[in-house]
Amino acid sequence: MSSSSTVRVGVGCFVKCVIDNNVKILIGTRKGSHGAGAWQLPGGHLEMNESFEECARREVLEETNMEIDDIAFLTATNDIMASEQKHYVTVFMQATAKDPSTLRVMEPHKLDGEWQWIEFKDLNQYAPLFTPLTNLLKSTQHNVISEALSSI
Repeated sequence: MSSSSTVRVGVGCFVKCVIDNNVKILIGTRKGSHGAGAWQLPGGHLEMNESFEECARREVLEETNMEIDDIAFLTATNDIMASEQKHYVTVFMQATAKDPSTLRVMEPHKLDGEWQWIEFKDLNQYAPLFTPLTNLLKSTQHNVISEALSSI
């Protein structure tokens, strides 16, 4: 079965941290894959027999060198990327960084530049956003997500 006829499951994690008395989330720019040049969250593909929480923990560690706590489900989006002939269901999780000082770019072939801490309310100022984030910001759950991400 080709990738264009298979729906995949992606997990994106809003990693939160308090910086300068504000709750911030981690974003970076995609490189070398579909959505290249777009702002993204740490995350990746759900593996067979893996929980959403396990996937978020594994992907955040693999990509950022950070361990996370308080992992919780936020929402999901149905992401049809017609121009790339891809279809994903993206599961959004939230978590707290245990020690933000351990942050590193662990996969420079997949991330253009450095990870950045921003406030969720500023996310729409980053362009382009990866399709799942665009769809999340357009969703009716945007306010609920914003509230959930504004505290630790």
